[in-house]
Order: sequence, then structure tokens, then C-alpha cells
Amino acid sequence: GPGIFTRSLLDAGFRVVALESNLDFLTDLQSLEDSLDGQLKVIHGDFFRLDPLTKGALKPPALSSDKLFETMGVAAVPWRADVPLKIFGIVPQKLERNRLWRLLFAMYECSSIYRYGRVELNLFMSEKEYTVLTAKPGTSKIYQALTVLAQLGYEIELLHKEPWSSFATNLKNGGLAIPKTVQVPNDHLCLVRLTPQQNLFTGGLKPSNASTFIFMVKQSFAKPKSRLTDRLNSWSLDNSDTLLKALEIPKKAAMCNLYPEDYKRLFEALQNSDTFAETLFHDEVLASTRTMN
Repeated sequence: GPGIFTRSLLDAGFRVVALESNLDFLTDLQSLEDSLDGQLKVIHGDFFRLDPLTKGALKPPALSSDKLFETMGVAAVPWRADVPLKIFGIVPQKLERNRLWRLLFAMYECSSIYRYGRVELNLFMSEKEYTVLTAKPGTSKIYQALTVLAQLGYEIELLHKEPWSSFATNLKNGGLAIPKTVQVPNDHLCLVRLTPQQNLFTGGLKPSNASTFIFMVKQSFAKPKSRLTDRLNSWSLDNSDTLLKALEIPKKAAMCNLYPEDYKRLFEALQNSDTFAETLFHDEVLASTRTMN
């Protein structure tokens, strides 16, 4: 865009690396870069097109996170270390949900930007998606797989809500480029801080098996009102009653009533089960990973 966000960060004293995908805005930002003494670096690129699954050299605005972090001079740190970098931006409304899913995949697998540690995201997103990310168990149709994975993976903090009227949201045909919603409010863009949880990879959850965990949760919400015992039986688990008793989860619990922490505890218990096979999710993992990218 025209650099309003960038100038606000500069005025606050931050050293900023700005990614701009639109050539119409790139020249003005580069002029601003030249007028400052190293406080701003401008790169032709798109944050939401980092690390695409493609062969050969990347053509801007697609970018490699490795080259980007090298340009910024940011080195990788251990997962439990402090946040190495803060990213500010606006999630495009087109395919907004897909973009959030892609960030979640990368975070759980410690790939892309998360190879460098617990990178903090400060993103404007629709109020609709913020409501989904922060929904409570049992909230019909709002509490979803995305909710569970986001709440487990991130510390989620609402920093600011701004009415849609503050943004240029007109389409070429004169209509509003604001997603219509029925069940949730969507009158604002929400500035949300997503800080990866320092203790995410404790117990049996690791980046190497995180994709299996993601699809266990996704499959659980295929029928969110189904009972957990039925879901366990569908996974050919023959000791489900014993498992639920050990986890102190009621037998009649529905998938949509489990807390995010329950899903993690369940996954870790299943990892220790002789009858649970990760191959149950293998095809879905491969297909969905290709879709996300």
C-alpha cells in the first residue's frame, strides 16, 4: 500500500524491512528508504507468498524466507528463546482462511519463517476470523479445528479493532470488498498479536509429527457433534474407555466440547497406543499440504 503502516512503525523508532508486492507503491517506498539512514529497507515481495512449493528460481513478489532473513540479518534461535522478529501486516481478504491455515502449518512444522524461532505476528484480520480463532468449546459452528490449533499454538491478543470504513474496501464494480457473515460479527478489522507458545513442543507433540496432529484435529471436526468414543472407534482403537478414563474425559463428550488442551493430551496418549496408526491420516496430510501451498 501507500506506506501508512510503514511510516507508523518508523515514527515509533523501529528498524523496518518493508515487503511491497505492488510495483505502483514500490517507487515511493524506495524514495523513503533513500531519505533515511538505514532505518528502512524495502524489498519487492509478498509476505503471503513466502516459500511457495515450486521448482527453480522464484520470481518476485514470491520470496524465499531464507534469503529474506539473510537480507535482514536475523539468525535462527532455539524455539524456547525469546521472539527473534516481529512481523506487522494485513491479511488479504481473498483466501484469508487459507492464509491463516498456511501460517499454522508452518508454525507447527517449524518451517518457513518458524525455522528461525517463535516469530511474532501482528496482523490485521477480519473480525470474523478473529472470532473463530478465539471461540470457546461448544460454540456451534464457530468453534472449529482452526480454533483448537490456533489456541494451542499461539498466545492470541487483540491489540485494536478498526471499523471497515477506515480502509479502502471498494471493488472495481463499486461494491464493498467486505466478507458477508451470518453467525459472527464482521464490522471491523482486528489487529491481532499471534505469539507462538514457548511450551508447544512438550510431551509427545513434535514438529516431525505435527502434521498428523493437525489432521487428527481436522478429522475430529468433520462431525463436530459426534461423540469422542465413536471417533476413537473409527480409528480402530480398542481400549477407548480405558484411555478416556485415564485422561478424565467423559465418555459422552462431543468433539466440539473438548478444550484445545484435551486434543493435545489425547494425541500424546494415542502416540503411546499400539493400535493407533499415523498412516490413518497419511493421504489426507499429503493432499491438504499441497492445497495449502
